[in-house]
Amino acid sequence: MKFILLVHHDETAFETFSEERRRALLADSIGLCHQLDTQGQYVHASPVHPAASATLVRVRDGKPIVTDGPFIETREQMAGYFLIDAKDREEAVAIAARVPGATIGTVEVRPVREVEGLP
Repeated sequence: MKFILLVHHDETAFETFSEERRRALLADSIGLCHQLDTQGQYVHASPVHPAASATLVRVRDGKPIVTDGPFIETREQMAGYFLIDAKDREEAVAIAARVPGATIGTVEVRPVREVEGLP
């Protein structure tokens, strides 16, 4: 079963970290990806650009409405994700606890729906 692990942290606080600490967090995340890959559980992972780089698209009455920037003000912003294969929620939660971002923020665990007909 596939799960997405959404990593959230406070971007402002993250920017105060030393370059060395940021590099270490990234290296630890890459290491976790390699561990998961060896176990056949890695599907994909990536950090994302800061919330200010977001573009939101809504369609209302058939017309697209495009807005720059994050949708809501929140203490934590999405920093990245891991897409994994796990046998169940408990295994996905155990993997989420190994995500380095969990030490400075929150990792949201969600099962991914399988939709017939998708490529």
